[in-house]
Parts: sequence; structure tokens; C-alpha cells
Amino acid sequence: MNSDQLHQAETAAWVGIAGNLLLAVMKGVIGLMANSRALVADAVHSASDVVGSLAVLIGIRVARTPPDEDHPYGHGKAESIAAIIVSVLLGVVGLEIGYSSVEAFFTGVKVPGWMAVLAAFVSMLAKEGMFQYKYRLGKRIGSQAVVANAWEHRSDVYSSLAALIGIGGAVLGDLFGISALVYLDAAAGVFVSLLVLKMAYSLAKESIHSTLDHVLHEEDAAELVKAAAGVAGVRRVDELHAREHGFYVIVDVKVAVDPDISVAAGHRIGKRVKETLIHTYDHVLGVLVHVNPDYEEKDEDAEQGRDG
Repeated sequence: MNSDQLHQAETAAWVGIAGNLLLAVMKGVIGLMANSRALVADAVHSASDVVGSLAVLIGIRVARTPPDEDHPYGHGKAESIAAIIVSVLLGVVGLEIGYSSVEAFFTGVKVPGWMAVLAAFVSMLAKEGMFQYKYRLGKRIGSQAVVANAWEHRSDVYSSLAALIGIGGAVLGDLFGISALVYLDAAAGVFVSLLVLKMAYSLAKESIHSTLDHVLHEEDAAELVKAAAGVAGVRRVDELHAREHGFYVIVDVKVAVDPDISVAAGHRIGKRVKETLIHTYDHVLGVLVHVNPDYEEKDEDAEQGRDG
């Protein structure tokens, strides 16, 4: 990720902070005034996204810190840690929303006002717009934390939709004298909590997977293997692992060379492999090259000589 992409990621984080803060205040105030548990729960959800966006912003800034003596592979995993923090926050909020919504069934419900319906609708549109913006940006610049934060906005779309259905149903139930529909507002709160918990689990699973030195799958690393194999002097790529560190990878590669060349010549080939991968691919930050002697070809030549 270059400096321009990092700037875009930071801008996206600030957009999320400002947008979620405005939505949280709007939904919180209107939810309390209109007696809507679903909208208040949705407001809490948006408020948690403010903290989540701050975590992403901090993670991105730490991730861009250059490698140092204690962190020779850089600080890219700070993004994964930020994504884990976001998932934990989502889980806590999901549990709180679920508890308060279930409690409403036993303590009695109040019919929400029409303003709550409008607030939920506006929130749904705003959050979908934020999701589309961040998801596409995160994919384009290769930022796991920005993509994770985008999915937070998508979970808010569903929660706002659930709130809209619940609030609207409760209002209509009161209007037409259907008492069962009045509980839809609280039921929507329960549904929102389940969506939030599911999203928290998915994000945590993916982020932890990346943090535990996950390597690119064979099909994703095929282009790197091809580039290394194309370097002059490389007879074969024996092994290549590209370890993910947030928005960049560290490559460990073993290449086979002519066994009769000097150590210096082998070193030069290894250096060319490293430079080729780093200069060709923006997401490759470091390359560790191990040079193997290609004894297989030599053994084959010897066998052909004996046969002749």
C-alpha cells in the first residue's frame, strides 16, 4: 500500500467516524423521544462503529510505521489486530442489544412514533452508501481493516432495515388495533442483535486466521512463482510462501540454480529474484531467498551418459 492508498484508507476511517457519530446521535435522540427500543439499539450499534473506525484508523497508522529492529517484518499485522478489536466490540454490542430487547417483552413495550420510522430509513440509506464506498476502497488498496470496517456498515444496513420493519409494524399495529404487532419493535431489536453477533464471529474468524501467519493460497501466489522462475539463472522454484502482514506480504522462496556456479554467482541470482518481486509487486514488502543447488538435472545428465 503506497502513501496515497494509506491516505485514502485514513480518509475512509474519518468518514466512518463522522458518519456514525451523526447517525448515532440522530437515532439515539429520536429513539428516546419516539420510545423505540429498536432504534435506540441501532443507535448503540452506530456508536460502536465510531469506536471501531477509531481502532481501524489507529491500526492503519501503526501499520504504515517502517520496519525497525524489533519488528523487521514491519507493523502490518496491526491492521488485523484492529479488525479483531472491531469484532470484539461488535460482539459486546450484539449481546447488549439482545438483552435489552428481550427484557422489553417482560417489562412492557411502548408504541414508537412515526419519526423513528423515518430515522431508520435514513440510517439504512446512509449506511449502505458508506458500505459501498469502504468495501470498494478496501478491495482496491488491499486493506483488510477497511474491508472489515465496511462490513460493519453492511451489518448496520440490516439492523436499520430490521428496525424499520419492527418500528413500522409496531406503529401500524397500534393504528389498526393489532396488539401482537406492537411487540415487533422489541422483536426487531433481538433480530438486530443476532445479525451483529454473526458479523462479529465472521470478522473475528477471518482476522485471527490472518494474524496466525496465514500464507497466500497456491492460486494467489502463482503469479509470484512465475515471476521468480523467470529470473535469469533460476532453473526451478522449489517452494514459495507469501505470508500476509495486513496490506502487504513477506515472501519466503527457495530457488534451484546450477550446482557448479560459485557462491557469489548464486547470491547474485538470489538478489535478482528479490529485486524482481519487490519492484514488480506493490504488496511485496520483503523477500527471503534460499538458493538450492539443482542436483536433479546433474543426476539426469549422468544417467544419460551411462546409458550412452
